[in-house]
Amino acid sequence: MTGRQVIVPDMPMRIVSLVPSQTELLYYLGLHDRVVGKTVFCIHPDKHDGHAEKVGGTKKVRFEKIDELQPDLIICNKEENSLEMVEALSEKYPVWVSDVQNVDGAVDMILQLGEILKVEQAAKTLAQDIRASFNKPKIYRKLTCLYLIWRKPYMSVGTDTFIHHMMEKGGFINVLTQYERYPEIDEDLIMAVRPELVFLSNEPYPFSEKHIQEIQNLLPNSRIILVDGELFSWYGNRLLNSQSYFNELQRRIHKGIN
Repeated sequence: MTGRQVIVPDMPMRIVSLVPSQTELLYYLGLHDRVVGKTVFCIHPDKHDGHAEKVGGTKKVRFEKIDELQPDLIICNKEENSLEMVEALSEKYPVWVSDVQNVDGAVDMILQLGEILKVEQAAKTLAQDIRASFNKPKIYRKLTCLYLIWRKPYMSVGTDTFIHHMMEKGGFINVLTQYERYPEIDEDLIMAVRPELVFLSNEPYPFSEKHIQEIQNLLPNSRIILVDGELFSWYGNRLLNSQSYFNELQRRIHKGIN
């Protein structure tokens, strides 16, 4: 998906996944016994699963642990994993890198993995179900929204991100369309954009109830809401639940406003 040529074994049996959402996807597709390594952030479906070894984080892996596992396929992502790490791993192992920008890209990724890993039918069924789920949006008045992913410094999302695309799918208008990637923003900018909503994501930064008043002090007329970041940013089987979550979120927001 990134234009690199990767020679993959006909039937990969020792897979290391360095992308939490794609690790969950592999398990969903019935490949539990073939996943021998994953990151410490691969918490779904079961962070205590003892079959797959922990090989480090998404940005920094333990190369010696991966060497011990002798994978015949490593799964990475252009955004989640660094280029330097991918290049180093590619010197020894087949490394397949996804690059997902939107729901269509996520579906393509699922279908490609299904083909590579010889679980085409399960992948096709999942892809169809995801597409169908996004054909059921509830129509509400679109509200402007600031989506925060980090604190100290505050960080948000620009237009060329999967989260921005998912905000659009949910019927929310990103107030930072002049930015790309994940801009650092200060309190002055937060007050200047005056969003109707502020979403505090529970990941990667674990925003919680105690942070609501902090933002409310800056934006007394905005509604501050804690949201499930995985349903805005994970692009595997979790997408099955995203549109219904957005619909319920919209229902609660508009019920509160009205």
